[in-house]
Amino acid sequence: MSERTAPVRIGIVAGEASGDNLAAGLISAIHERVPDALFEGVAGPRMKEAGCTELFPMKELAVMGLVEVIRHLPRLLSIRRQLLRHFLANPPDVFVGVDAPDFNIGLEHSLKQAGIHTLHYVSPSVWAWRKKRVRKIARSVDCMLTLFPFEERFYAEQNVPARCVGHPMADLIADDVDRAQARRHIELEHNGPVVALLPGSRVGEIRRMAGDFLEAAAWCYQRRDDIHFVVPLASYECRLAFDEVLSTIDTKLPLSLLNGKGLEAMASANAVILASGTASLECMLLKRPMVVAYRLSPTTYRIARLMVKTKYFSLPNLLADRPLVKELIQDEVTPAAIGREILAMLEDPQRTQSLAEIFGAIHRGLRRDANRAAADAVLELAGRDT
Repeated sequence: MSERTAPVRIGIVAGEASGDNLAAGLISAIHERVPDALFEGVAGPRMKEAGCTELFPMKELAVMGLVEVIRHLPRLLSIRRQLLRHFLANPPDVFVGVDAPDFNIGLEHSLKQAGIHTLHYVSPSVWAWRKKRVRKIARSVDCMLTLFPFEERFYAEQNVPARCVGHPMADLIADDVDRAQARRHIELEHNGPVVALLPGSRVGEIRRMAGDFLEAAAWCYQRRDDIHFVVPLASYECRLAFDEVLSTIDTKLPLSLLNGKGLEAMASANAVILASGTASLECMLLKRPMVVAYRLSPTTYRIARLMVKTKYFSLPNLLADRPLVKELIQDEVTPAAIGREILAMLEDPQRTQSLAEIFGAIHRGLRRDANRAAADAVLELAGRDT
């Protein structure tokens, strides 16, 4: 009679909503292959729903901004020490840190030194800045799972084991998303051009960017009064911040404000104005033309100029390694600069169609069944890759 194999045990830590989504997809994909696999760690609601045991709630790690991080630092360090003690006393077959590199890389380093297999899911932006950090990553992880092919190439050049699993959004978003259907979904009855404004998903970003975006919308509307604008807002707090900025704009704009529904808003649009970040990737996957604009605090911008080594800051341009979409940073962000680009898109359908075809080719390159590919990597490290 053969001895029964012990269930595979996986430690896992996610620090914010995007990591919760990635980790939940990974957990579900592993359970399809190994139904009795056990997961425990720092978990969000989707991870718990997928079957992860919560050692600490994810909200304890979800702090943003330098001041907030400093204020919570004693608690964050305490959680990391407690997790380290737990996993050293109860070694998992593999530990997976999902994003949250400032928290996870240090934990991964300590666990790897103790002989525990470690994997990090979502590369930090070391290819853009802090390149010396790659040496610590190499000492901390057995494998880096990247979302984008250019990241995998970067790690190969640094002799760090890495695997590009693609992006789950590329698996979820169809090749051709119907604009009219998207408008019906958000109950938008407008047959003319629609421009989506996405000034950010955090209150600070909205306070910093919404004024520029609304002034650009006004600039466009003064020249084309058939445009309708849609603005998806991620939370009630974001809505309050946006309303506060909107009250300062002189021009009366035809606006539809949405609770969430960022993907639907972009899908409904003929052109999009957005802050840099994941939204630029989603917009590209939806094949919608965009202007990417962003402001940093003056001090942060001065530091970034010294440290950031990439030619581009938006994901479509980074993925293509050429300027597919207009990027505006800091003082370049003006109503006229944004508005001219938006009107040019609306008035040149051949250009936007050509851009959509390029976006489509990039989309196909990112569609790699990310959840399954990540599960393969984890189970290989755990010795359960059959």
